[in-house]
Amino acid sequence: MSTQSTPGIDDAGTTDHPSRSDGFVRGLSSVIGGPLGDHATALDRPVGRERRFWTAVRIVLALVCLTLALHWVQKSPCQSGAWQNNIQYTRFCYTDVLALYYAEGLNEGKVPYRDHPVEYPVLTGYFMGALGLPVHAVGADDPSINQGQWFYNLNALVLGALAVATVAVILALRRRRPWDAALFALAPALLLTATVNWDLLAIGLAAFGLLAWARKRPGVAGVLLGLAGAAKLWPLFLLGPILILALRADRIRAALVAVGSAVAAVVLVNLPAARAYPENWDRFFELNTTRPIDWGTLWYIGRYLDGKVGNDPTQLGPFEWLNANIPTLNTLSYALFGLACLGVAVLALRAPRRPRLAQLGFLVVAAFLIFSKVWSQQFVLWLLPLVVLARPKWGAFLAWQIAEVCYFVAFYGELLGAATSRPVFPEGVFVLASTLRLTTVVVLCVFVVKEILHPEQDAVRATYPDDPDGGVLDGAPDASWIDRWRRQPLTDEPSREPATAT
Repeated sequence: MSTQSTPGIDDAGTTDHPSRSDGFVRGLSSVIGGPLGDHATALDRPVGRERRFWTAVRIVLALVCLTLALHWVQKSPCQSGAWQNNIQYTRFCYTDVLALYYAEGLNEGKVPYRDHPVEYPVLTGYFMGALGLPVHAVGADDPSINQGQWFYNLNALVLGALAVATVAVILALRRRRPWDAALFALAPALLLTATVNWDLLAIGLAAFGLLAWARKRPGVAGVLLGLAGAAKLWPLFLLGPILILALRADRIRAALVAVGSAVAAVVLVNLPAARAYPENWDRFFELNTTRPIDWGTLWYIGRYLDGKVGNDPTQLGPFEWLNANIPTLNTLSYALFGLACLGVAVLALRAPRRPRLAQLGFLVVAAFLIFSKVWSQQFVLWLLPLVVLARPKWGAFLAWQIAEVCYFVAFYGELLGAATSRPVFPEGVFVLASTLRLTTVVVLCVFVVKEILHPEQDAVRATYPDDPDGGVLDGAPDASWIDRWRRQPLTDEPSREPATAT
């Protein structure tokens, strides 16, 4: 048996060092003296055996706390709620959390769904009420307090705790690769959008759901993913990869338990509001059905191109026509997402080696965003934990994050221009930023697909024998019937079977 160690892994085969294993980080490390040395690897010794306080885990947790603190400072100009002279746009500090405290009637003591329709899935509405109504009760007795500021800061505290918990989950899933979690902890997108909305609620619940699946507790995983899906819809999409991977590994029972418990959780959480206040509960679905093309999406880019290509102003271009025919737009968007999911399923079944759960989860959620008619600025947070688990490499990740920062700046310029009726940037600048964001996400998808087809290029598989997130799938052999799906591999290698004449 060969004793050759894998580059980036210590002699015990337990810890990855990005300055040795990641080409991008290794190149940057030359600026500060080269890859991590043997003395510095003491940072990775288990707690209780190391002589240093600052272990890799503690450093990463400290980094995410620093990022969240800087985010709070960045949002501080808007915390008073006195948004004069468009300060929420000029200081890049707008947040739905503060705005909707008043728009949803929480400042008047209105109970979500009972007294006011809510534009979000029910668990987000319950979360808003659980934090907002006590703030209103205190404010009613003490008019001197700024209720909106209290509400925002309370949300920032809870959502920040969920972000730290998400990093802790990533660290738990990647004990041999603790520095992977630094991708999430240091992400500019987290710095800029952590409390723009309540997305970290769903992200935290989904992360714990993935951890429960990895710990071979499919029922608990399903409940947590169901709760996450009751806060934001996207975590439910992770059930598809679980199901298809379980099918390939002949572990379908565990997957059905997860799916069934997720469905039960979603129904139980939605049922009280849906039965008692059906019209107010239906507001989320109504908005998603009737909403036109939103800023920054693939469809928005198409509308811009319609205006540049079309010569007859009396005729609508194809994307402009879709914007005027919302039912067709919805159908096309869902159909493209469905086809993408079908492609991911075929890839999962025919890949030379069973893909990892995080790889498929990232592809599905990314496909949803790519083809969706709405791509809000904070939706970038959905992909953050998934891309860290799917492809923990710094180069393409940083390119994507730079594109997200460019989009963030251009988006606020667009908002300010709409508010003042004086464009800050030419429309083409915003469309270019949107295109860069879309392109970098597509590139990440291409890289993930490439590593599925060539698993020897997968950084996680260089550290772990199979899938550390797989739970009952980790190390499981493929089902016997899967062999015939692999006779014609989805790679560039020539087929081993003779072609059949037709």
